[in-house]
Amino acid sequence: MNLIQRVQDILLKPRETWPQIAAEAASPGSIYGGYLVFLAAVPAIAGFIGLSLIGVGGFGMSFRVPIGAGLVHMVLSFVLSLVAVFVLALITDALAPTFGGTKDPLAALKVVAYGSTAGFVGGVFNLLPALSILGLLAALYSIYLLYTGLPVLMKCPPGKAAGYTAVVVVCGIVAMIVLGALSALVLPGGFGHGRMMGDAGSVSMRTPGGEVQVDAGRMEQAAKALEEASKRLEQAQKSGDPQAAGKAMGEVMGAMSGAMGGAAGAVGANAKPIEAAALKALLPESLGALKRESIEAKGGEAMGVAGSSARAVYVAGSQRVELSVTDLGGLGALAAVAGWANMTVDRDTPSETEKVYKQGERTVRELMHKDGSRGEVTFILPGGVIVEAEGRSVDAATLKAMAGGLDLARIEALKRAAK
Repeated sequence: MNLIQRVQDILLKPRETWPQIAAEAASPGSIYGGYLVFLAAVPAIAGFIGLSLIGVGGFGMSFRVPIGAGLVHMVLSFVLSLVAVFVLALITDALAPTFGGTKDPLAALKVVAYGSTAGFVGGVFNLLPALSILGLLAALYSIYLLYTGLPVLMKCPPGKAAGYTAVVVVCGIVAMIVLGALSALVLPGGFGHGRMMGDAGSVSMRTPGGEVQVDAGRMEQAAKALEEASKRLEQAQKSGDPQAAGKAMGEVMGAMSGAMGGAAGAVGANAKPIEAAALKALLPESLGALKRESIEAKGGEAMGVAGSSARAVYVAGSQRVELSVTDLGGLGALAAVAGWANMTVDRDTPSETEKVYKQGERTVRELMHKDGSRGEVTFILPGGVIVEAEGRSVDAATLKAMAGGLDLARIEALKRAAK
């Protein structure tokens, strides 16, 4: 399957394309690994660029999500989008007999996955938050795609397709509301765009920073792992054991993560994040005259997605600095696919200055309020680890020295253990 050709066909001539999709030999692994991981990455990456690099502005004010939180939100949005497709496919399959159709889990996954194409592609409008409403309008076309696909894939009578579509769409809206709520949990209170091309055996992604090649072998392994995990999930659901089903769902999400890592050609895509204790050990007891007031480390895995972080707060008089180190494991490589880490910014407004520049293989972002009240310095290291320093009443040079004083070379040398 040629990825670009399939996107064009399903968008421009769905009635001719659905019979082809119905006749294709496929598996959950091939659908996720060969199609969905790429499409789901579009709104996630575009949203990160729009919210963390371009920002939301109006009436002389602007707002940007901090890069660390933006990366977490990007990965979470990506993973939850894949979960939403999976859940909606289960619902579509369960509803089939109600509308005169035939239950077929694989066909249900096909119709939801390919029917969601318009919504995923429309996510590119997230690059400019002010235009994100256009993405919603583009997503409405997915309703038509479902309407034309359900009779073919789920074999429901054409006369019942409208009602079937309406119920599936309502379920999809509920899923999106839940997705938005979960994504919001991690959000705080001219750019290039990626392009995909290739065929069934080779896919590449061209970004402003260069071309990212797919590791076909890793993609095949991830797809097989996803297929096996999906079978175990189906068995667990039939057994009625909620613990087994929860464990199997985690395996599915882990396999999806591996598929995305393979898509990005990322080294260590299937690796565990650096231990939280190791990140905590990087944070010193003091930063010059500022003494450490508190420190915490977190690590763990939820539904196959693992991460670790360490955070410390330093205080001296009116000065306050929050220093953090975050590792998203192999999924941190998703940021590289976006091409954002290769851009530069030099912005000066009456109230603040912002710079994004390269320092060797690292990316550095500096954001300072001109009144000296607040500043942020972020280092994005080649391995996907993010070091951030946010300070109050601390000048830019001092804040940068504090973040850089963590021995970034040592952090870059830390190894992730294989899963």
